[in-house]
Amino acid sequence: MLKSSPFTGQSALLRRLLIGLGVLVVVALLVGLIARLAGGGHRTPSAAKSPSAPAVSAPYSPPSPRVSTTPTSGPTIGTAPVVAAPPHTSDPIAFAKAFAAALWSYDTRTATQPQQLAGLRGWLTSESQYADPDALAAQVPDPTLWDRMRDNGQFAVGEAAEAHLPAAWQQAIGKDPTQLTIAYIYAVTVTGKQTVSWRDGGAGAEDRSLTLAVQCRPSRDCALASIAPTVYP
Repeated sequence: MLKSSPFTGQSALLRRLLIGLGVLVVVALLVGLIARLAGGGHRTPSAAKSPSAPAVSAPYSPPSPRVSTTPTSGPTIGTAPVVAAPPHTSDPIAFAKAFAAALWSYDTRTATQPQQLAGLRGWLTSESQYADPDALAAQVPDPTLWDRMRDNGQFAVGEAAEAHLPAAWQQAIGKDPTQLTIAYIYAVTVTGKQTVSWRDGGAGAEDRSLTLAVQCRPSRDCALASIAPTVYP
């Protein structure tokens, strides 16, 4: 990493969002960083001289949202789904808010940990080279903890209050929009609240935030690619 470059943090954001996705990503910024992401890891980027990038007059914004009617299914309890179904949208912001609310919501009284995880996996992209199920699984309590939560009758409701494209991601894509057309993956940071309740009337609330990698290819509904290990402002 070149500490002297003002764009090093921007390219690092793109690399970390795509770690483990098994694809080749060319980051054509001023410093000419090239990152190879394969096999769940990445090589150290090398520097090269490149011509000055064109000025960016405005932050990058996603294309106009589109509504799709593709059906979605997942595990159910009776007729009710264990996890809310993904929205039919081409808007990464709307998708990210819906996913965050689904991720932060659960009911251990009626669903098992495998059912919860299976429902959330229904949000992942069907393109296996971009889907990161391990990052998703890391956000769900393991079976042992889930059982303890069930003993306490614990359940939660998540609310996504705000979502946006991180500034560093917008700047990096603005410098080289062709990066986006490799996999059509957007970085989206969501903030909100999770209200947790348990047996005997106990309750509490906690602020939540996370940065998602959301894939929104043209003419398709958005889908989850990965969850970043760091929340980007």
